[in-house]
Amino acid sequence: MQSLINIENLTVELQAKIILSNVDLSLEKGEILGLVGPSGCGKTTLLNTLAGFIAQNAGIIEIKPTNKAPIEISINNMLPAEQRNIGMIFQDYALFPHLTVNENICFGLSALAKTEQQNRCAELLTLLELSEFSQRFPHQLSGGQQQRVAIARALAPQPSLLLLDEPFSNIDARLRNELMIEIRQLLKRLGMTAIFVTHNKDEVFTFADKIAVMHQGQVLQVGSPASVCQQPNSWQVADFLQLGSWLPASLINNNNKLSVRTLIGELDEQSIKYQVLADLAKQESNNQLLIKPNNIERCQLKEYNVVIEHISVTEQGFHYLLRSIEQNSELSFSQLSYYSQELHTLGDALSVRLKADSFHLYAVENNHL
Repeated sequence: MQSLINIENLTVELQAKIILSNVDLSLEKGEILGLVGPSGCGKTTLLNTLAGFIAQNAGIIEIKPTNKAPIEISINNMLPAEQRNIGMIFQDYALFPHLTVNENICFGLSALAKTEQQNRCAELLTLLELSEFSQRFPHQLSGGQQQRVAIARALAPQPSLLLLDEPFSNIDARLRNELMIEIRQLLKRLGMTAIFVTHNKDEVFTFADKIAVMHQGQVLQVGSPASVCQQPNSWQVADFLQLGSWLPASLINNNNKLSVRTLIGELDEQSIKYQVLADLAKQESNNQLLIKPNNIERCQLKEYNVVIEHISVTEQGFHYLLRSIEQNSELSFSQLSYYSQELHTLGDALSVRLKADSFHLYAVENNHL
């Protein structure tokens, strides 16, 4: 299937600082992409560049709608925002407070005849269940209703691509998941291609078909949420998505057989997945194992190796943060997650070990965890 949008080698520099560097992304028609990453990594800048609010310094943006002429945006053809056929929904919705719902939705339709404007507005009001609020002003609406109006206004000009900047951040937590499912179903029904920015990885799992993890202006990994979570290609991806906790590890070369040593167990080379031990062994780096909650279990060792530092209650039982009893080692740790149905007391000493047959090992830049 042909991509609706292709982004190649996109670079943006602002005030002599590179904000986006060599960004490559593509989306097919009807796909929803979630952009995630730490604050300042360039997510919103990417949205604003696509929308035409920020000029790119290099690269190409191609938009190929099925029912309209294709658009190519480059430094030699910097189309203004109004000619890109892209709709955008801002974090605060940016509704006009002095206009009614009906007037807000029709705002971008001035080129159409009045009758066509009203027909399209009525269609969107029905689609988004806003008909009874058409003559209300934004301050008379709930947060969820305001968001629906913002979506209706963005969809009214029938854009090829919809951009959403943290669209659910202002919604009450209890309603957020319900609204995400509702809006996703709407976009899918319309076949709308969308890119949204969020700080919340759970929103991506609910709302997106694909996820792109950004770090320092670059896209580190793109794929389905499930594939990225199962095979994070860097420690930055795993760390931002909070896929587990980090356990310091050292590499041991014994007669050309590499193994990994930690303070709660040793792993052979066959247990390490997705990273090349030989390459890591050549580096003077801070090696860390990604430990998921189901990777740790209690054992009946005579000697304890961890102490409970913190206890919290979750839907799955009790969540404990463990620290190693050994604190004078480069392999010492203090924030290792462990889940159990068994109730322990703060300060209890336990014996735990690693379980499972595949772990991810990363060379982490010093002082970054």
